[in-house]
Amino acid sequence: MQFAITHPMHSHPYNPELVSGAGIARVAGAAEEAGFGGFGFTDHPAPSQRWLESGGHDALDPFVAMGFAAAHTTNLRLIPNIVVLPYRNPFVVAKAGATLDLISGGRFTLAVGVGYLKREFAALGVDFDDRANLFEESLDVIREIWTGDDLNYDGTNFSAKGITAHPRPVSTPHPPIWVGGNTSAARARVARYAQGWCPFQAPAVLAQTARTAALESVKQLKAGIDDLHRRLDDAGRDPQSVDITFTNGAGGTPGAADFDAEEFLSGVGELEAVGVTWIQVNVPGDSLAHAVEAIEQFGETVIRRA
Repeated sequence: MQFAITHPMHSHPYNPELVSGAGIARVAGAAEEAGFGGFGFTDHPAPSQRWLESGGHDALDPFVAMGFAAAHTTNLRLIPNIVVLPYRNPFVVAKAGATLDLISGGRFTLAVGVGYLKREFAALGVDFDDRANLFEESLDVIREIWTGDDLNYDGTNFSAKGITAHPRPVSTPHPPIWVGGNTSAARARVARYAQGWCPFQAPAVLAQTARTAALESVKQLKAGIDDLHRRLDDAGRDPQSVDITFTNGAGGTPGAADFDAEEFLSGVGELEAVGVTWIQVNVPGDSLAHAVEAIEQFGETVIRRA
């Protein structure tokens, strides 16, 4: 089992300590020292004021921020949570990802999702209703441009002739691609394109807002994993070669006064038993000191024992 955190910008307005270069380096360095396997950033280039005031959060550009984190770490895998793929031209995403993989020595994982915020799509000039098709065409383009030269592509949204993009990523055959979402469509995309599935805990109200399927229990998660494994078998792929990420609801939140490491570890075992390979851990974002303290505490009480 491996553990990952997202840089703890959980609010609007954000804590300014967390967006300085020193703050990013401190959090990333603490995560690596504590034994975390992954570290990343969210992706909201143009959120609406209404969303921010309704529980949304501010964000840094994930590729720029992960590049900075890469320069201050040596082993930590860089995993955004998550890149909304339809927001960007896939050739631009491929170039950013290849560059990050190259300068980090092969430590980049491209975790992507379809997206759900209509106003953000509109601000970026992207057709919200076509986002699923944009997503799948983008995955086709990114995989092909990462692994071949003289690319010819003629899709509904993207057309390219004779394109070669070097330098390529150093990861072979390319950086891992993880697909987010709780739906059967997301799992079908994993079976077709990806090396990881990123479902997330979503009660019915949140699922409706995020335009995905509700996922409220380990039992429901297991059903989804079983479905994914059947799809991978049908595609002639080894289910054990595909990572699965999830959050652990047991034991509370690291850094909180009532955090229970023993209960958290019990939850880790339950998730591992159903096929989860990475756990996404939430840490507090009220101050840099509290975030680092929670990371260090989690490393001592959970990671070193798990």
